[in-house]
Amino acid sequence: MFQFKDYDINIDMVVVIIAACLLSLIILLIVFVIKQNKLKKRYFAFMKGKDGASLEKAFVNKFENMDKIISVLEKMNHRLNDIDGSLLKTYSKMGIVKYDAFKEVGGTLSFVLALLTKENNGFLINSMHSNREGCFTFIKEVKAGEVFVALSDEENQALQEAVNK
Repeated sequence: MFQFKDYDINIDMVVVIIAACLLSLIILLIVFVIKQNKLKKRYFAFMKGKDGASLEKAFVNKFENMDKIISVLEKMNHRLNDIDGSLLKTYSKMGIVKYDAFKEVGGTLSFVLALLTKENNGFLINSMHSNREGCFTFIKEVKAGEVFVALSDEENQALQEAVNK
């Protein structure tokens, strides 16, 4: 055993520790070399046949394409907003009831048609058919699902059918 100013140093233990550190460093070096080689292969694959100017041109083209895509998306978003606004005004709910208005025709040739927007605004059309009297058509305005005139049973049924859709 070697003595160094009142310290007992075990040379074998020092050699083992240095060898373990050296082995760890060699393993780390191998791992870094492998990673560097993979990165080098990817770099050369990316740069294959390209120089700095052509790469810059490719990047500029990509950014210009992104600007065009953003512009198209903004236009599409504007158009979708217009369509959404229009859809609120279109008749998207319908209720229809067929009935025999005068009990003489023998069929259900009369009908009530309710057409409503998303906010339940719209109208009722009541078309009453008679063989003797002809055809009578009435229209009634609907606001927020309500009508401010008297409704027949068929008109009320058609209105409720449309409101509940």
